[in-house]
Amino acid sequence: MDTRLTLLGLLNAGSGYGYDLKNSWDRWFAQTKPLAFGQVYATLARLLRDGLIVTAGAEPGAGPERKRYQITPAGRELVANWLFSPQVAATSIQAELFAKTVIALLLDDDAQRLLDLQRLEHMAQLRELTRRKQGADLSTVLIADHAIFHLEADLRWIDLTSARLGALRKEVLA
Repeated sequence: MDTRLTLLGLLNAGSGYGYDLKNSWDRWFAQTKPLAFGQVYATLARLLRDGLIVTAGAEPGAGPERKRYQITPAGRELVANWLFSPQVAATSIQAELFAKTVIALLLDDDAQRLLDLQRLEHMAQLRELTRRKQGADLSTVLIADHAIFHLEADLRWIDLTSARLGALRKEVLA
């Protein structure tokens, strides 16, 4: 998740203070990516520097002056491009697991044990995500479902690789 673009998207919904943005972030995204107040203000400073937002007034507060931020046309264009650019699916877990499997075979180690341990870890994650969904709000359920579907795809790959491990061993050692 791109913090910069997500915060910019939140500002596109309406101008606000850093505190407001942090609250919106926490409401929608903190489960998958917690964000500290300091990171919000550092990101706002970069967005301001890059001309993607402007200050739209300030109010005195108990501490420093509260600045209200507003998105610029360039910021709106960037958000629109980001929203409608397809996301490339992450393949790094499977690529790393495949690399570990090949290395295990090259070292004449127990590649099946590696796959079994990964399967157990994925199953534990599935149980935790399923538990988290019980009685949860819709956004939590949708986030958990997204992660569950990815884990299920990984499990299918693990099962397929386990079934083909003998053939892969012959190919790797040839």
